[in-house]
Amino acid sequence: MSRSTISTFQLFEMYPNAESARKYLEGRLWKNGTVCPKCKGKENITTRKGGYYRCNPCHLDFTIRTGTIFERSHVPLHRWLYAMYLLVTARKGISSVQLAKQIGITQKSAWFVLQRLREACGGDPALLRGIVEIDEAYFGGREQNKHMSKQHYGGSGTIGKTVVIGMRERNAQKRVRAFPVQGSGKISLMNAITDNVQKGSIIHTDEYLAYKNVTKLHYKHATVNHKRYEYSKNGVTTNGVESVWAVMKRGLNGVYHKASPKHLGRYVNEFTWRLNEGNVKRHSLERLDSLVDAIVGKRLTYENLIAPNELDSTPIDF
Repeated sequence: MSRSTISTFQLFEMYPNAESARKYLEGRLWKNGTVCPKCKGKENITTRKGGYYRCNPCHLDFTIRTGTIFERSHVPLHRWLYAMYLLVTARKGISSVQLAKQIGITQKSAWFVLQRLREACGGDPALLRGIVEIDEAYFGGREQNKHMSKQHYGGSGTIGKTVVIGMRERNAQKRVRAFPVQGSGKISLMNAITDNVQKGSIIHTDEYLAYKNVTKLHYKHATVNHKRYEYSKNGVTTNGVESVWAVMKRGLNGVYHKASPKHLGRYVNEFTWRLNEGNVKRHSLERLDSLVDAIVGKRLTYENLIAPNELDSTPIDF
């Protein structure tokens, strides 16, 4: 076996069917015995056939799928594991069309599977600290390439695009966080920083004026001026977080092609998770374990997935 990854053939040998995948998931998520997803109790649980269990105190029939992104999915568990393996090993992601061919389901089901996995990739509560590089990026197609009815007239080149703020620690962990924000104004960016960066940290940004007052929020601040072709000055740089945009935009351009503002946050979650827990320096089985650990308590129904909201507008093509 490779020191950093396993082949798809080896994965199939390890989990050839749904039963073997179920045993792996139960062993990973229930390390100390079966746990009721409702009352979290471990006592008085009756084992039934086919991976079903009954919690006698709260009268709940459940499986390892209950309370996870797998809940009420008809996709067999070993196919879910293969989809997760592809997600953690594909540097730039895998499209729903390709996944459908790989695991033998429809494209619509594959898209739903990937969106559930992206939902599991988000939600890290730990604050970034130390030296944190921060930058914003704009995602959306060029106005001249859009149909006239969908074009936005006037304003700068960022008009009609979705703003995503990115943050990256400059330390051994190099944790990354990125998410869409409502505009690139001072209030949106300052709120994003205070919610995700520990007070007292050193923030590196470019010369954008919206970051000017970040020192008033109990942070240290240093900048580089890209307009003057400054990309690294006395150890101050944003090259690390800009490399995140490079990977993300290549994946969105070459693999996914388009994503609506409504769903863009989940795509961003996927890329940032792969840069954090899915780091290629870790063995692919460890990366798979980390994604399995993240699936609990993150149910996503198809009804909620396709429900319209304020960000549900014309899809943006990259």
